[in-house]
Amino acid sequence: MTQYGFYFDSSRCTGCKTCELVCKDYHDLGPEILFRRVYDYEGGTWEKTDEGAWNAAAFNYHVAVSCNHCDEPACVANCPTGAMQKDEETGLVNTDPQVCIGCGTCRNSCPYDAPRIDANSKVSRKCDGCLAHVREGMEPLCVGACPLRALEFGPIEDLREKHGDLAQIPPLPEPTTLPNLVIGSCQAVDSDIYDLDQGYVANPLEVE
Repeated sequence: MTQYGFYFDSSRCTGCKTCELVCKDYHDLGPEILFRRVYDYEGGTWEKTDEGAWNAAAFNYHVAVSCNHCDEPACVANCPTGAMQKDEETGLVNTDPQVCIGCGTCRNSCPYDAPRIDANSKVSRKCDGCLAHVREGMEPLCVGACPLRALEFGPIEDLREKHGDLAQIPPLPEPTTLPNLVIGSCQAVDSDIYDLDQGYVANPLEVE
């Protein structure tokens, strides 16, 4: 099996949410469901120097995240019916609506809050990495739609060799499920400069 995953470059992301919208259009998602979510994360302050000037000790950046198609997906491990499954060819995690009972165990188990319960169909829905496209040799819609090319998709080992292996920045949780995600670092997310733990999600209603 070739395990596929995502690379996200926060230094390129402007928070435009084009990735969210193309995903909603392709999957015909209602207003209450997002498969890919863009977190606006900010914190810090401005500090006045002895000379009366102001130095920026504030930061803000965006994090676009969907299902991370983990090596040890909690949704698959905890699904009581086996509706959540990991594709044997690509490693992408998807759900079988014919087996799902809409209990919400997958969403409660996932540290990334990726699965969502569709109020109309009463089943769990989530990012499947555009599995049908990937099987045809294409990339997920969100990747191709990003105007700043902040997203890449491919075999995770190739992405890690090219970009490193960073898989967590606030507000993302610790990578306990071994997510197939690589995050590009930049000055705005440099923990040696800023205290990122003092930040907060500035758009909670958009990503809940």
